[in-house]
Amino acid sequence: MAIKKLVLNDFLEEESFSLIGIHCTIKDYRLAYLLNKALNLSLTRQDNDIDNNNQQTTFSIFEWEDDTQFKTWNLVSNVCKVVKNQIDNNAGSLFSFNQTKTYHLVPEYSKANYLLKINNECHTNKEKLILDKILKIDQVITAYSIAPESLKSKDQLIFN
Repeated sequence: MAIKKLVLNDFLEEESFSLIGIHCTIKDYRLAYLLNKALNLSLTRQDNDIDNNNQQTTFSIFEWEDDTQFKTWNLVSNVCKVVKNQIDNNAGSLFSFNQTKTYHLVPEYSKANYLLKINNECHTNKEKLILDKILKIDQVITAYSIAPESLKSKDQLIFN
């Protein structure tokens, strides 16, 4: 009797996208405004943040669907700080202290504060042009292209 094997990889299609890491210390809404201005986008804040880690962490997300070029642009925060109030049980103290823990959406690039994801991968020339425009923003410390193939946590970047 013949044994047949079904390989699911034949049915799964890799999502093609470009990814840019952005280092800056400004708030997410301010960066979205500056990117809208510099790149002629219309990024808007989504109603629901990205829930991760069983809703312990949330990451803000801005999105714009470019109908003329059939691209979706996402600006997502890569950093989430969670403050937990803890009581020191060892000393028998009545006092509590706050403990701050930092989580990252893409841990491999923990230094990047924000990630700009462009669906329907850009050509190298277009991506370089976008990077040059981002780097001209005074509040941006640095920005660089990230190869999506090198990411271990690529699944974290599926937003829909």
